[in-house]
Amino acid sequence: NLGLQDSSSPLMEQLNFFHDHTLLILTMITILVGYIMGMLMFNKFTNRYLLHGQTIEIIWTVLPA
Repeated sequence: NLGLQDSSSPLMEQLNFFHDHTLLILTMITILVGYIMGMLMFNKFTNRYLLHGQTIEIIWTVLPA
């Protein structure tokens, strides 16, 4: 069960509503990102060096530290 238990107050009903809609939005974002990643990995028309961005990965890994 992905939902919360039955609410007993109006505030909890609003929190339950917020939880359900947030879960829906996050699920849609996850599916979209997965689809885009799949298309980039399995499409033969993309640039083969596009997925090898070691320089930018090093920059955004070291920069916050």
